[in-house]
Amino acid sequence: MNIIEACDHPELFEPWFRGGKRDSFGAWFAFLAALFGLPMTDEQLELYQKHTGRQERPTEANNEAWLIIGRRGGKSFTAALVAVFLGCFYDYSRYLAPGERGTIMVIAADKKQARVIIRYVKAMLNGIAMLKDMVARETADGFDLDNNVTIEVGTASFRSSRGYTYVAVLADEIAFWRSEDSANPDFEILDAIRPGMATIPNAMLLCMSSPYARKGALWDAFRRFYGKDGTPLVWKATTREMNPSITQSVIDRALERDHASASAEYMAEFRSDIEAFVTREAVEACVSPGVIERPYVSSNRYRAFVDPSGGSNDSMTLAIGHSEGERVVLDCMRERKPPFSPEAVVAEFVDTLRLYRVSEVEGDRYAGEWPREQFRKKGINYRLCEKPRSDLYRDLLPMLNSKTADLLDSDRLVNQIVGLERRVSRGGKESIDHAPGGHDDLANAVAGVLNASVKPRNVVISEPDRI
Repeated sequence: MNIIEACDHPELFEPWFRGGKRDSFGAWFAFLAALFGLPMTDEQLELYQKHTGRQERPTEANNEAWLIIGRRGGKSFTAALVAVFLGCFYDYSRYLAPGERGTIMVIAADKKQARVIIRYVKAMLNGIAMLKDMVARETADGFDLDNNVTIEVGTASFRSSRGYTYVAVLADEIAFWRSEDSANPDFEILDAIRPGMATIPNAMLLCMSSPYARKGALWDAFRRFYGKDGTPLVWKATTREMNPSITQSVIDRALERDHASASAEYMAEFRSDIEAFVTREAVEACVSPGVIERPYVSSNRYRAFVDPSGGSNDSMTLAIGHSEGERVVLDCMRERKPPFSPEAVVAEFVDTLRLYRVSEVEGDRYAGEWPREQFRKKGINYRLCEKPRSDLYRDLLPMLNSKTADLLDSDRLVNQIVGLERRVSRGGKESIDHAPGGHDDLANAVAGVLNASVKPRNVVISEPDRI
């Protein structure tokens, strides 16, 4: 029995397509026929050609597919359907050693998002009598089936993705994966996954997302494979093309509010108003390998910049640096992740400032009065930065490209700088900020101190302050 036949079977998945839902699922059936190499009707072939840019009928199943589909298009339900079908109807036993389990992993930005798919999986496994008998154990994160297959959720981490034998991996909203450990988590996680699929000849990788910027694994797959036979399948479609039940008025209003964002969210168009801020190569060229902190030198005049935080969501960061001729040098960084006591972190940062004979710190004006008051209590003047965050990053860019910035060896710092994005608003104004779900607390402090450390021309720098 193939997956489309299973969707028509009244004792299997057919209840999910009653009441006219099957007609609205037409484009998805065309995709499933393409994914599993099944015969197509002429109408399905036309849909296949429209959404893949290919002409020839698919003749065999695809081990790798990429879905570029607008929000609310039905990706999560289809992913669950594929997961349950593969887990219950495929026999992987001949590829598994005694005691080894094959895993169907649903990976999302976090487990909360991945559980959207798992809830669909649970409804199918518990709601279909002949499949319910296959469930040997149910946990908070998934299901162990009696055929040595496990369906479970995982988070977007290249470390936690290792060590499994994968029979299938479903990568949900891959364009929005973020990690403090990497500027390119999607590529690194896929690299960590693929060896776990190597011993299963028919293992399937299904990556799906609404699009975002023209970067990352989703964009790379679209650029390399779309419209090309003999490559991983790439299927691109708008929300309503895959789910006609979404009313056009909802999409029209979203387009009126923010055309660029809604074009990506609902029309499945990669955003042209967002681009990478700087290349990894440019940033790494400014790093002093193996140098994680520089000691105080009495002949240097040090400056400091702090990015405050209330202690609940964002990190609080401090950066100290100095100038040497045309070069700006980063000497010290501190970061405290939440939760923390802001007063305790201020006291800790002040101790570090005193080591470098710094009596004044510059900082973000959006934190309100409390950081100024706390630093003032400790004898440190807190001066508001005149430049907004975007301007600090914009002025940092020539320092990076010219290699006049000398950075400490910190993967976290490099990843945050590389993860910055340029955005152009509807009015044409450009801004630079972290990607959705990302962080730039450390990058902001470093950009601030390097900006402050640039020597104005024809200005004499006085002797270091003494504390």
